[in-house]
Amino acid sequence: MKQTIPFTRDLVLIGGGHTHALVLRKWGMNPLPGVRLTVINPGPTAPYSGMLPGFVAGHYTREELDIDLVKLARFAGARLINGKAAAIDPVGKTITVQGRPPVAYDVAALDVGITSEMPKLAGFSEHGIPAKPLGVFASRWDAYRNTATAPKVAVIGGGVAGAELAMAMAYALRDKSPTVSLIDRSLVLDGFDTPARSRLLAALSDLNVTLVENADVVEVLPDAVRLSDDTVVPSDFTTGAAGARPHDWVGDIGLDLHDGFLTVGPTLQTSHSDVFAVGDCAHLSHDPRPKAGVFAVREAPYLFDNLRARLSGGALRKFQPQKDYLKLISLGGKTALAEKFGTARRGTLLWRWKDQIDRKFMTQFDGLTMPADPLPLRVADGVLTEIGDAPLCGGCGAKVGRGALQHALADLPKPTRDDIVSLPGDDAAVLKTGGVVQAFTTDHLSAVTLDPVMMANIASTHALGDIWAMGAAPQAAVLSLTLPRMSLDLQRRTVGEITATVAQALSDCGAVLVGGHTTLGDSMTIGLSITGLCDSAPITLSGAKAGDVLVLSKPIGSGTILAAEMRGMARGGDVLACLQQMVQSQHDTSSLLRGVNAMTDVTGFGLAGHLAGICEASGVGATVRLNEVPIMDGALDLSQRGVRSSLFADNRNDARVTAPDTPRAALMFDPQTGGGLLAAVPKDMADTLTDDRFTIIGEITDGSGVTFS
Repeated sequence: MKQTIPFTRDLVLIGGGHTHALVLRKWGMNPLPGVRLTVINPGPTAPYSGMLPGFVAGHYTREELDIDLVKLARFAGARLINGKAAAIDPVGKTITVQGRPPVAYDVAALDVGITSEMPKLAGFSEHGIPAKPLGVFASRWDAYRNTATAPKVAVIGGGVAGAELAMAMAYALRDKSPTVSLIDRSLVLDGFDTPARSRLLAALSDLNVTLVENADVVEVLPDAVRLSDDTVVPSDFTTGAAGARPHDWVGDIGLDLHDGFLTVGPTLQTSHSDVFAVGDCAHLSHDPRPKAGVFAVREAPYLFDNLRARLSGGALRKFQPQKDYLKLISLGGKTALAEKFGTARRGTLLWRWKDQIDRKFMTQFDGLTMPADPLPLRVADGVLTEIGDAPLCGGCGAKVGRGALQHALADLPKPTRDDIVSLPGDDAAVLKTGGVVQAFTTDHLSAVTLDPVMMANIASTHALGDIWAMGAAPQAAVLSLTLPRMSLDLQRRTVGEITATVAQALSDCGAVLVGGHTTLGDSMTIGLSITGLCDSAPITLSGAKAGDVLVLSKPIGSGTILAAEMRGMARGGDVLACLQQMVQSQHDTSSLLRGVNAMTDVTGFGLAGHLAGICEASGVGATVRLNEVPIMDGALDLSQRGVRSSLFADNRNDARVTAPDTPRAALMFDPQTGGGLLAAVPKDMADTLTDDRFTIIGEITDGSGVTFS
């Protein structure tokens, strides 16, 4: 959707906890115009704590456990920064995220949860797995339960969280005769009233969980837990569910704390009025409550309203937590215990009730899509055909088709200057300046992500591809930047982030950013004009020879994944992995390919189109083994579901290419952004390319055209 109101304020949500997930959902339904929303989270998903015991027991899949923050951010119109906040400066109003320039904010909120890491317990950092953060724990447990043959598990911490985990683990491993121990320094479940505790202890006993009480753990070993009396508890999977505490960096922000937790008042503001905190990382000073997800969920509408009020000058609401709440505790199998006001009940119906509540919570995040801009009632003939039923892709998927560009270039007069080497169709122009051979290219992209830093890295890698493809060493670049409408403060922030990122990307391969040009428009585009120096003859499209081996340096599928992401169809993990592939530098790869016969980078015309370009220029043919072509995670599944990038149809209509009509073959025509290098390599040289970055996908042949089989 086009942006018609300029951005004037930056709102940054740090962490993807339950409260922030609900705020993002509400924001997508009712955004505050003029606010640029950012989410910072280490990873594409946020596990839902209510379903964790069920996941551990095997009742839910990992996909059912996780809230997909990539999809949620897309719906909310937010940029998602895949990273971990390490510091906040409430005076300078910046957030430190490793590997990128500081993130500026006008208003920020923290929902980063807590950790059960035990840094003072000997051996825990090396051999223990904290139960929180949940995402790391869930991944480690998933791997363990699928590979363990004689499982020995120990849970340190006999509160309700530890007991739930112990029962879930015992249930999941029940067919492997596991040893599951629940260790506590006093009595297990000592905080419960007698009726509830008796029922929970019975459930632990039913699953043969061994209680180790009044025990002080002094060391975690690779295969055991050692107690202060030298008793050894066998365990090759030791988790900590006791002593949950704030993340260390939270205490260094300089805001008021209570036992390390951020102190907040009724409006959920910390001691700095522009910083809010919710969930387990916060302490409700006006009405303290235990750390429980129910409070985080109920804070969401108050945080949503108060963030909007702080950004627009409105009145803030006061959050008053409930005095008590219903505790629904999983008992390993599909049974649960309900406790409130000292009354406890146990049964399968209670688990069904809990399951229904948890699934209803997660269902809120399903099927969230941005509405398309409505069309006028009457439009010109052909408009509906051009628009189609899917949004226009970004990156190379938004480029003009190959035919239109070639037709326009064919009408240009031939160069008459003797310092210009004309190489029609090649990746870059070749210039001769003072005896130096110089490659020159320009490329620009419409944004595929709202994160300016990630987009700057993608655009840099993509534009450098033309230089690397000719075997040249990057030299200098000029930036061309279009930003959506925003205030002067936000312009400075954004331009600063982008130029710092581009300069670093260039510096990493020995080049320099020497200038730039900017403008405001409907959306962000980033382009670079780059020069490179050739210390030997440039590698062109026209040198391939029959018998050469075809080598590809990156998997394909980015156009399909990005098209699916725009439609809310791609898994968040696949999207972030795709972006990381796109920013993977080809500088060292290009150096290893010096001396190949022909080379190009795979971008807008797809693997098929770019290979056909080599064959046409070299007067040869090519065969490619479809099953040998590396494909990005998730791309084939999306192709099987019919997802295609905007440029696909034009790429597929290439008479030079023969390919079956299959989902895998369709990916050969998928426009790539920041794609890999495709080289025609002499066979003896190919035998030396043992690096796992290179994949042999086919051969150059006599004849003409490209055949995929």
